[in-house]
Amino acid sequence: MQNDDILKQDQEIQALLKDYPMPEATTAFYDQALVRATHEGTRRQRNRWLMTGFGGALAAGLALWLIGGFFLTTPNLPATDPNIPGITMTLEEPRTVNLVFASATDLESATLTVTLPDGIELAGFPGQREIAWQTSLKQGKNFLPLELIAVSPVGGEVLARLEHDDRDRTFRLRVEVS
Repeated sequence: MQNDDILKQDQEIQALLKDYPMPEATTAFYDQALVRATHEGTRRQRNRWLMTGFGGALAAGLALWLIGGFFLTTPNLPATDPNIPGITMTLEEPRTVNLVFASATDLESATLTVTLPDGIELAGFPGQREIAWQTSLKQGKNFLPLELIAVSPVGGEVLARLEHDDRDRTFRLRVEVS
């Protein structure tokens, strides 16, 4: 009986609405409605991409901050230390890791040495386990993007050693391959 009551109410409402004339919608109304609907979808999609980009930038900034903090303040740690920052890579898929070297002053003729574990290569240097070069650092944050490639399922530690005059710092990054 409830369905019959609902149906009866619906019919009564429709009968009452017949007394209130409704103007016909113009073609311009439909065009405007379509423009608004399209604009809303585009704005939502743009906002979604902006938030995704912002979230990615925030995560990258946090990773850079952690890496920079470890590089400048952490002495050489044992290889089994769980506090060493790490990444997980996919086999044969390049992955860019940004190292941050913060310097209180400009450093001329600093030596940067990157040592790679077996199974991890630096793009452009296939088969090389150690790559060293002279560089200069400016005061503040200096970014070094390393494009790593896992060529075997064996991970390990990437070491980045910065030497200038009689001082040196070593940064460690644990790499796991899945």
